[in-house]
Amino acid sequence: MAMLGKRRPRRERSGVSGLQRRQAAPTGGAPVPPADDDRVTIERLAHDGRGLAHGADGKALFVEGGLPGERLEVAIHRHRKRFDEGHVRAIVEASPERVAPPCNHFGRCGGCDLQHLSMAAQRRHKAEVLVDLLARQGVEAPGEPQRLAGAGEGYRRRARLGVKVDAEGRVHLGFRARHTHRLVDITDCTILVPELDALLAPLHQQLAALEAPRRVGHLELLASDQGRVLVVRQLKEHEADRRRWQAFAARHDLHLARWLGRESPSLTWLTPAPSLTCRVPGAAGELTLGFAPGDFLQANAEVNRMMIATALSWLDGLAGSPLLDLFAGVGNFSLPLASVGAAVTAVEGSPAMVERLAANARANSPAHALQVDARQADLGQPRAVASLLAETSPATVVLDPPREGAEAACRALVASPVSRVLYVSCDPATLARDAAHLVHGGYRLARIAVADMFVHTSHLESMLLFVHPRTGQPPQGASPDG
Repeated sequence: MAMLGKRRPRRERSGVSGLQRRQAAPTGGAPVPPADDDRVTIERLAHDGRGLAHGADGKALFVEGGLPGERLEVAIHRHRKRFDEGHVRAIVEASPERVAPPCNHFGRCGGCDLQHLSMAAQRRHKAEVLVDLLARQGVEAPGEPQRLAGAGEGYRRRARLGVKVDAEGRVHLGFRARHTHRLVDITDCTILVPELDALLAPLHQQLAALEAPRRVGHLELLASDQGRVLVVRQLKEHEADRRRWQAFAARHDLHLARWLGRESPSLTWLTPAPSLTCRVPGAAGELTLGFAPGDFLQANAEVNRMMIATALSWLDGLAGSPLLDLFAGVGNFSLPLASVGAAVTAVEGSPAMVERLAANARANSPAHALQVDARQADLGQPRAVASLLAETSPATVVLDPPREGAEAACRALVASPVSRVLYVSCDPATLARDAAHLVHGGYRLARIAVADMFVHTSHLESMLLFVHPRTGQPPQGASPDG
């Protein structure tokens, strides 16, 4: 993949002065200026990355941009019954872990909310959040979480950008401000892979040159093995603008597709249709995953590879063992696990995704001898999961659900225990809920890892391994803890 970079403008060396100048309330309501002596000390970070303090009356105050140990003047922009919400008006005493945010748009764009905190402290915070949420559900972590972390910038290989035309006819392209629908113009993005970041300025110019920019809903950017992909969400056909997009794709060497329509948009390619792929590690070399726009694809390729390697390490002794992979997607975990000899039944809710998963298994099988049976099922129904468990009799189950979690699957796994459950989560709250089902149902939490999939944000990805002592020993070659 070609790495296209560009020189970035110089930024302030001090993270304090930039923050002091941003005094407008980030969310609804006018700021309420504090009295001269109305200062607070941030006690810790809340789970969502905001600083937590208490006012003179003991009421909790969540402060956007506040860091532990800091003495701040705070403007309150929202009063609630049990707590208030505010933002930094002035920094009296800064934390030694405060750093200069690397992005020009920090404080306005809602994407990266932790860029003012050092990388080490960000990762420490995420581990503490996971352990705390588990403890609140009565689940004790088996020691310090393993940390899976990669680059701090230039890591995101997919993004969706909003498009809006204001009352004056100006076209805006960017991400939403935090907690609002307001669009913040983005001219460069430090977390996008460089080849996608390089498209932002040309895309601003392209949108301004369209005859009907109001018909564009959003843009999607993807980086693949075959190069850069631009997907235009077009609400209604406009022939002249379609030709303009095709000319833009030719100038910038892009694969171009379009979602057309409002209710049930259909995807069509406006350049020759590519067979998009990305690569993941397997037991004996690289595996190739085919995907299409709209398919789920982990945003951080480097950290995704670390997660797969961790799964292969934790789940040793799989050769010849039946494994059930639920919420399998296009095969991100299914294929690597099959490459070490597991007999994988991979289940996904979307029929189109099941077809893609099966095609990926076939495409990789000649070189890697994969055993993958791709199936479709409604994994939100306990009966569907129970039926799969009864039919396949797996020794190991892998769960990689969306943010809603896998409560139905966990209830079924309590009723029909298996030796090991690997749970990969993108939401620590639903993970903690589901972990409680498993642990209170007889499983033991054996291993835990935090994956920093979205650096500079409070978003938390994690991996937990559960073992069930009453199902007998783990597969041959595996340790009792996985």
